[in-house]
Amino acid sequence: MIEEFLSSWPLFQDAYLAGWLIALLLAIVGVLVVARDQIFLGAAVSQASTLGIAAALGLGAIQGDALAAEVEWIHEAGPFFMAIAFSIMAALIIGHTGVVGRDSYEAVTGWIFLISASLSIIVVWSSPHGIEEVHSLLFSEIIGVTRLDLYGFSSLAVVTIVAVAFHYRRLLLLIIDPEMASAVGMKVGRWGLAISAWLGLAIGLSIHASGLLYTFGCLVLPGLIAKNLTRNVAPMFIVAPIIALVTTTTGFIFAHSYELPLAQLSVALMSVALACVWIAKRLTQRQRS
Repeated sequence: MIEEFLSSWPLFQDAYLAGWLIALLLAIVGVLVVARDQIFLGAAVSQASTLGIAAALGLGAIQGDALAAEVEWIHEAGPFFMAIAFSIMAALIIGHTGVVGRDSYEAVTGWIFLISASLSIIVVWSSPHGIEEVHSLLFSEIIGVTRLDLYGFSSLAVVTIVAVAFHYRRLLLLIIDPEMASAVGMKVGRWGLAISAWLGLAIGLSIHASGLLYTFGCLVLPGLIAKNLTRNVAPMFIVAPIIALVTTTTGFIFAHSYELPLAQLSVALMSVALACVWIAKRLTQRQRS
């Protein structure tokens, strides 16, 4: 099975590398989401990114074929930049609302998710190509990544790892005790907005390359597994990326052997792993009691 997977490397290496880089990047960023119990934020920002792509496709359809031939590069790059712009904008709106209060935060998060989900279909409804593209994003696929995507994910992953390592203690304090972080001089609001912007950037890039399912799965599932395996937030930054890489690698190997979709099988394995961790934790608690 592993030999068959290795034999497919020359043909699918870009897809495999992109899948691993996305899993690594989102697992690290996802710790900040899971540890602060903001899982729905990931869903809302992911859906907003899908709306950005749909909006770019809708504008392209309105402009017509004649103009499309003259500005072909805009039609190719439009969905990419719109996905990032919409995801960052949604993350910043939600992050700014979180400063006001929990009720407002949850309401705005739900509103962004619902309006993005509905509008992403409405704006491309009259375009068969647009509908097909949005559906492909919802169902996820990693095969179509480019070498430029790999460079982008590599750079973003390295910057994320360096930033987390450099600001490790500040991030832990911000997650565990925001009031104490504010008391010692940290600008909690600015930190929150910076994290939201970085989250939006990571999700926007990932959505464009791998679709909503794989992006959201890699964002929250490794973090949730790590949260149930560890007692503290600190080890989650190490455990979550390891879980993401192990499960996606296993998923890629089995997907190739049994001719199954890479993204869906990887997310399914992460979900099964989370269910097993939940069951094991519940059984351990019963034995102790």
